[in-house]
Amino acid sequence: MEHTQTYDVSAAPGAAASTAAGGGRLVGSDRVLAVLKELARHPDGVGLDELTRAIGSPKPTVHRALSALRRAGLAGQGVRGHYVLGDEFLRMAFAHHEARPEHVRVRPVLEALARRFGETANYAVLEGREVVHRAKADPPTGAVRLTSTIGGRSPAHTTGVGKLLLARRLDTPQEVEAWIGRTPLERRTPRSLVTAAALHRELVATRERGYGVDDQENEAGVNCLAVPVYLASPTVPSGAVSVSAPAYRTPLGTLVGALDEIRGLLGELGEAR
Repeated sequence: MEHTQTYDVSAAPGAAASTAAGGGRLVGSDRVLAVLKELARHPDGVGLDELTRAIGSPKPTVHRALSALRRAGLAGQGVRGHYVLGDEFLRMAFAHHEARPEHVRVRPVLEALARRFGETANYAVLEGREVVHRAKADPPTGAVRLTSTIGGRSPAHTTGVGKLLLARRLDTPQEVEAWIGRTPLERRTPRSLVTAAALHRELVATRERGYGVDDQENEAGVNCLAVPVYLASPTVPSGAVSVSAPAYRTPLGTLVGALDEIRGLLGELGEAR
């Protein structure tokens, strides 16, 4: 369900990783951060050669970046010589996540939704062209669980959460076109909406009904229903809570039919004031 973050924005493998946001090659702190992000993609560890290819920088410079991360406790090295995220990085990440007020407030709702539907419930926010998963709850039982992770990202235009939040920001076809800009929308599945006209129509429909849907648009066989959450403002959603499920087990129509119940479980968090 989540979108895997990659560095590949050019045809040559690894070339994009060596390019900073402004178009130049990675230098200094940019390279260290690129190494850190690549380590996060390899929970079982990654060798120096593979890491060098992924980053697209010379081996000595990648090794220096790793040394800096290791000194800070943000990277470690296992018995096989493979590099992993360090314990200090994990400590900081989990401490930061647990301290977020939004996590504390929305967690009971997610757990209640996961129990009620036997499916995964997420809380996510909009950041640019993507949604970021801030909290989640998996069902206590069930043979199939979705693979979304806290901190994971998905394209906004293919997700119920993303379309719900975009509908509050993009009113006209011109605003949708400006938001898309020159970077084409990714087609995650055959059902993904990848034109400005199609996305605008869906955003209009989303505003009218007050909830967002993902009808197997982000991942084949998975659908989702999202409703707004008001954590920081009484009128502007801070994000959205969604229930995501394999379509064969919990069809989209089932989620839509339970909309009032979902809103009831949200309580005041789901009410604009």
